[in-house]
Amino acid sequence: MKAKFKGSGVALVTPFDSKGAVDYDVLGNLIEFQIENDTDAIVVNGTTAESATLSYEEQCEVIHFVVKTVSGRIPVIAGTGSNNTAHMVKLSLEAERLGVDGLLCVTPYYLKTTQEGLYQHFLAVHDAVSIPIILYNVPGRTNMNLLPETTQSLSLLPKIIGLKDASGDLAQTQEVIDLCGPEFAIYSGNDDMIKEVIEMGGMGVISVLANILPKETHLIARGLDFSLQSKYLSLIDLLFEEPSPIPVKRALQLMHFGSMHVRLPLVNCTDALTILLEAEMKTVAIL
Repeated sequence: MKAKFKGSGVALVTPFDSKGAVDYDVLGNLIEFQIENDTDAIVVNGTTAESATLSYEEQCEVIHFVVKTVSGRIPVIAGTGSNNTAHMVKLSLEAERLGVDGLLCVTPYYLKTTQEGLYQHFLAVHDAVSIPIILYNVPGRTNMNLLPETTQSLSLLPKIIGLKDASGDLAQTQEVIDLCGPEFAIYSGNDDMIKEVIEMGGMGVISVLANILPKETHLIARGLDFSLQSKYLSLIDLLFEEPSPIPVKRALQLMHFGSMHVRLPLVNCTDALTILLEAEMKTVAIL
């Protein structure tokens, strides 16, 4: 299905102004920066977008703006996952109506369920929409691990075409690839594991790093220059030194992409981390 992309999908931040409103001028500039620098897909309203702090109306407005601005130049994938299945279905249907190319649906968080519950949760959105779905497994944030056998069962559903794997467990990633086969797209959810996932047979990455280094992340995720992953490893570590997207928003601010505030319960980057970020960004010639 068309939402399957190869390479780097940027987990795009949502820029907020000093009053906490979505800054659409900056968002437009970020989109153009991504497209001009070879990003393969825009992923909007994901974890990095602070989607949990956006109202339903804001999520829809952001999706509409991104789809309109991208205007078909690259795929747009909307994060519509929720721990409320009915809400996920509602938002997914609206995202489809707004013209996205696919959906990214995270495992439910806070409410713990079984593997059967996970299957039924994703089956509900599969049966409701007509566009491709990428599953998102990030147990470090959700406390739910989508097991390889459950992923295999879900991969048999025609509209579930891939997985963003942020398990951090390469053995589990390999098991998913072995069980689901080459037609099921695996995207690394960890910027420090892109090379390893590609070498296993993965399709690319859904990336935080791509917010500030879109061209370089594209080259890594396309298998064109794996040496770049090592080059930027210290920077990647700093981008997760405080809860994401706090550090990457500070990095974008240092690159003059606006004020880049975060919303509570997140707080702006500490001065100590800012000093380290700025120094590393100068070392790798971003600044």
